[in-house]
Amino acid sequence: MAHSIKSTMPPIDSIVDEDEEESNLDYFYDDPGTPPGTLDVEADDPPPEMVLIDYNQAMATRLKLTTPEECAPYLDTHSVSWLDILGLGNQDTWDRMAKVFNLHPIALEDVVNVPQRPKVVEYDDQLVIVAWMVTLKPGADPLHKEQVSIILGNNYLLTVQEEAEYDCLQPVRDRIRYNQGIIRTQGVDYLAYAILDAIIDGFFPVLEKYGDILEDLEDQVIFNPSPKCMAKIYSIRRDLLTLRRAIWAQREAINVLIRDSSNLISPEVRVYLRDCYDHTILVRDMVETYRELSSDLMGIYMSAMSNKMSEIMKLLTVISTIFIPLTFVAGVYGMNFNTEASPLNMPELNWYWGYPVCLGLMFMIALALFFFFWQQGWFNSFVQPQDQEESS
Repeated sequence: MAHSIKSTMPPIDSIVDEDEEESNLDYFYDDPGTPPGTLDVEADDPPPEMVLIDYNQAMATRLKLTTPEECAPYLDTHSVSWLDILGLGNQDTWDRMAKVFNLHPIALEDVVNVPQRPKVVEYDDQLVIVAWMVTLKPGADPLHKEQVSIILGNNYLLTVQEEAEYDCLQPVRDRIRYNQGIIRTQGVDYLAYAILDAIIDGFFPVLEKYGDILEDLEDQVIFNPSPKCMAKIYSIRRDLLTLRRAIWAQREAINVLIRDSSNLISPEVRVYLRDCYDHTILVRDMVETYRELSSDLMGIYMSAMSNKMSEIMKLLTVISTIFIPLTFVAGVYGMNFNTEASPLNMPELNWYWGYPVCLGLMFMIALALFFFFWQQGWFNSFVQPQDQEESS
């Protein structure tokens, strides 16, 4: 069967503003001269985990499949068939998958060769939607991102995730299983919306986590700035850049689904997609706000370190100023001119109380300078802000 392709991926210039840092985040690209439709998978990789959920208003069935051919009988039924593929698998699996679902080689390339830019591509009787899913994981680098590909047919839906460990689609599965909401009374296009909505909503807990981290860093930068704070701020800024790049492209992809005239998306579902589009705008605003806050924290950190250095230099200046006259007195009395040669040659060297008087004089000079600097308020700036609050 011949395929015609209608690409609805928005132009790059309409998605993101120019940002030099974005060049550090690369999408997948083929080597020059690679034939179109080449898959970047190994032949000896294990097959992916395949779970089929077939449902209608009266029933819902969940099956674990071992081969793509087991899904073929469900493609001609009136129920909604959702094949959830966890993992990218191997070449043989995708060759068989392409025969069962009549997938275009370019569609397979977008699904398997990850990561791709979030986009929407329309074929004769299929709609391929590429989205990014983000979740939190334990460890020093908590942000986990992966591509989720959605292939929408007349009465079936394929979702392909890179990894099975991290997943934000469980609420959708539970709604189908326990018949919650209206999902089992709707068609396959509503299922595609529900999955996209779950992916977009998965951004919010991630951003809330980064918001809490930025609040803690703000206190550290103001009261106890250190190079570790700067490293954390830079790491968060890089993660926020990744989130920004993902949500900008996904916002435009959802906008394409709303404006496109594909028969696979009903007018009723386009109304729900508008709500999903509003969520992407909210996520985008939160990302931009946190990016600005991280940039401000960098400036605050530099100012705090500069002020800290100024206070250190001020303290050293006070100490040096106190010891300068003491050094002068010690230097003068260290010359040791012979008093027998001339009465002008430091007669104090022969005084009985000369040494205690000299030490007392040096102590009085230091005490006078310390009192002068204290009267001028120079020592008040060395008190930490939290100490001042406790004393008040």
